[in-house]
Amino acid sequence: PGLEPAVPLMSKEEILAQRQAHLGPSLSLSYRRPLQILRGRGQYLYDENGRAYLDVVNNVCHVGHSHPRVVAALAGQAAVLNTNTRYLHPNIVQFAERLLDTLPESLEVCFFVCSGSEANELALRLARTYTGAQDFIVIDGAYHGNTAALIDNSPYKHDGPGGKGAPQHIHTAVMPDPYRGSYKDLRGLLANRASVVLDEKPQRSGSRYAAHVGELAQGVLDAGRGLAGFIAEPLLGCGGQIVLPDGYLQEAFAHVRAAGGVCIADEVQVGFGRVGTHFWAFETQEVMPDIVTMGKPIGNGHPLAAVATTRAIADAFANGMEYFNTFGGNPVSCAVGSAVLDVIEEEGLQENALRVGEHLLRGLQALMEKHPLIGDVRGLGLFIGVELVRDRETLRPAAEEASYIVERMMEHGILLSIDGPLHNALKLKPPIVFTMEDADFLVHTLDKVLAEDAAQPTG
Repeated sequence: PGLEPAVPLMSKEEILAQRQAHLGPSLSLSYRRPLQILRGRGQYLYDENGRAYLDVVNNVCHVGHSHPRVVAALAGQAAVLNTNTRYLHPNIVQFAERLLDTLPESLEVCFFVCSGSEANELALRLARTYTGAQDFIVIDGAYHGNTAALIDNSPYKHDGPGGKGAPQHIHTAVMPDPYRGSYKDLRGLLANRASVVLDEKPQRSGSRYAAHVGELAQGVLDAGRGLAGFIAEPLLGCGGQIVLPDGYLQEAFAHVRAAGGVCIADEVQVGFGRVGTHFWAFETQEVMPDIVTMGKPIGNGHPLAAVATTRAIADAFANGMEYFNTFGGNPVSCAVGSAVLDVIEEEGLQENALRVGEHLLRGLQALMEKHPLIGDVRGLGLFIGVELVRDRETLRPAAEEASYIVERMMEHGILLSIDGPLHNALKLKPPIVFTMEDADFLVHTLDKVLAEDAAQPTG
């Protein structure tokens, strides 16, 4: 009910023509035959003909597209009042308290903004004001947002097409990739079947990667500069859906703090129970950040984001310059954010992400035995990457095959996308209402597509 075909006001061709005429040419579209999506419900999107597509890539509508409880909260508050934080209203303080209850006790102050980019931009300002320094350490392949400062902090952008490289105050650490990186842990070795000489303690590859962060931090100090901080995703998204090796963030954070910097966990992609075992992905690394940023899933598609930090950092930021965000923390946004927390808790969605994610991971790992194109399957909860290679020894990336598979899966009614610096990793980040049946359908369909001639590894 309510998902009957919508009558499109414009044809695909008309919309494409208007986009080309009036929207920036850097704005991209998914798929060679772009979809016109007019409705969404749960883990499904629907086109103008009412055809359903299983959405396996949208980590924004975290608790499902058009969740009735979230929609009701938005509409109910919007019908009464929407204003800004210069007036007292209970929604913002109630939501802040609930959000902080999910975090370590040391994080006791919230700032509300409208997007993950705004959250990360504010986090940089907080760190720089607190430390009095400008330099940041970032991880290679990372993406943290679309502002000018965040492009500087995002190797995925400044080292990619159209980029101008890192500015002097940004220092790029080696990507801690257990599969493709310089230091192999046991999981990486088992995945790629490569003949690699084992470290004496392969399980400590995280320590060896973290040492690079320490070297960069020391280099900043040796140059007579101060270190503002280190910003990292606890699971790497644009880096290729990378699960960090054990101990990496613990030791990286220690190096950064020893140099006087603060540690920022960017949870914009991976927070709010997606990893299943924990509410926040940084908890899987057993660390306590100084600043946590969040966006995307926090509002289930509503433009809402937040920064949580310590009292000391927040107090240092209150230096006389007011921080005011016109829409950040408005009553409607806070009602939406509270409803998202209600749904996650009452529907057991963190537990669902764990249960279904483990089932999906096992199904995808089983496909490795049948299809040599799959080099690695990795993930936590419902954050999963499937890296495609033409040769499991050399790890030659299968970028063209990845593009083919994504297009064919769409034709079968499943929406996937590609990530990673080599454009060869299938990213799976569905709404966390994803079911066992959805996982089985995905694995079964991917099995069929991988068997097609065009999906076979080429030379």
